[in-house]
Amino acid sequence: MTEDSAGTEDSAGTKKISAAPTLADLTTLRVGGPVASYAAVTSRDELIGAILDADDAGRPVLVIGGGSNLVGADQGFDGVVVRDLRRGVDVLTETADDRTRTVRVKAEAGVRWDAFVKLMVSRGYEGVEALSGIPGTVGASVVQNIGAYGQEVSASVCQVEAWDRATSTVITLQPSQMRFGYRTSALKQGMYDEDGKPGSKWFPTPRFVVLSVTFALVNEPTTTVDFGQLAHALGVTTGTRMDIARVRSTVLSVRAAKGMLEDPKRYNNPWLAPLGQDPQVSGVPAGTRKHVGPVVRAAASASTELSEELEHDRWSCGSFFINPIVSQQTADRLPQDAPRFPVSVAGGQGKEQGSAVKTSAAWLIDHAGFPKGFALADGAPAALSTLHTLALTNRGGAAAKDVMALAAVIQKGVSDKFGIDLVPEPVVLQGWKPAAGKSGQKPDGEDA
Repeated sequence: MTEDSAGTEDSAGTKKISAAPTLADLTTLRVGGPVASYAAVTSRDELIGAILDADDAGRPVLVIGGGSNLVGADQGFDGVVVRDLRRGVDVLTETADDRTRTVRVKAEAGVRWDAFVKLMVSRGYEGVEALSGIPGTVGASVVQNIGAYGQEVSASVCQVEAWDRATSTVITLQPSQMRFGYRTSALKQGMYDEDGKPGSKWFPTPRFVVLSVTFALVNEPTTTVDFGQLAHALGVTTGTRMDIARVRSTVLSVRAAKGMLEDPKRYNNPWLAPLGQDPQVSGVPAGTRKHVGPVVRAAASASTELSEELEHDRWSCGSFFINPIVSQQTADRLPQDAPRFPVSVAGGQGKEQGSAVKTSAAWLIDHAGFPKGFALADGAPAALSTLHTLALTNRGGAAAKDVMALAAVIQKGVSDKFGIDLVPEPVVLQGWKPAAGKSGQKPDGEDA
């Protein structure tokens, strides 16, 4: 098992860790104390071995991707933190005839998500371009079912290869077994009890740890813009066919204007430097393809850079709260100008499929009296982003308790005014303690 680049090499050339990082070192929010053990793995066997060793020893285990969906704990993590540094992307098939245009691409879980999207766009593969700029890794993308600007990763997932911690086997999960929903999946659901609290069996790492994801994309360098906000940013009407490279650049600009891009300086941190590397590509080389249908090329998009003054707006987990999905009755009680989007609620776990309404967490926060830049006190180290009310940010020197205190006040304010409970989107370690005598023990098997 290799260690992170922050370590040193012995006379035999083997990397050895010089010191353990803190959770603040490993996360975009930059809060959290030291970790007891840290392993940066570069092969599938090393990843499985690190998890298996921790589970067999009864130690808490935290498999971390980009660290963008995690609120660390001030006391640190008294267990094993495993970072997957595998970067392999294997293009399994590529066709370019007029009838069959499906491309299958297998990516290891440790591949940085935006690097994967950039690669797919550069090869002219449609299906993930609107998900540009989302931090994290391929493995985390399917746990969270990331989505933005009219696309969700679940729409492109062909299968997920995972390590089953309960049975110590490698399994393949089909999309139907993943139970994808709005910002959720079977993997994420299994970490929590019915009341949304961390479960006693699998937290903060799911029972099924993603090893690789196979995507089914389209060999077509254009896409139809169906999301209104993106169409407006592109200067076109919905339904317009656009070059996917232009869609990507515009999405990056829109996200940058909201402070929703990673701070690129984080890769200067030696603990994170390997994560910033490009994927290692194998398989079918890029082919020659043609545009199909009319294509509109929009004007060049704006810069994705932020001024130094706004740099701390990127010290966040991105969207801190999930956009609530509520009943029609609850939606009817909201003010007339509140955003409402009809959605279908998937069945599963004994729940019937039905219709509901999604509203905007950012709108609720703003109209509950929490504007951009809101803090609990002048100069407080944790505050809402100055660019977007949905991001809780570290203004420098914040602790996890500061962030969660701010979150609690916002949750209460929204609940008091609108009767809607906001649910945090990231995994929150602050305040969590593993069950005594339980951590890492493998319970009886259960269905995916």
